[in-house]
Amino acid sequence: MKNLELQKEIHTTKTLCNGQCKHGPIAVLYPQGTWYKEMNKTKSKELIHKLKENDNVHLGSELYYHDGKTFKNQKSE
Repeated sequence: MKNLELQKEIHTTKTLCNGQCKHGPIAVLYPQGTWYKEMNKTKSKELIHKLKENDNVHLGSELYYHDGKTFKNQKSE
């Protein structure tokens, strides 16, 4: 984030379990409400680079997302 000068656009917060520890580490993107599961260094870098280009990011590891009306679980589709 520092190399891309995104410190003002992206804020990180370390949390304890969000009720989805079995899918962790989790990254949650707000205000969109997208939860990304099984994050690692590679996926984190990909997420940050994609966020610089677009705020609607799909990594293929979404656990939950907001469809504009409600939260949905990727497994339920």
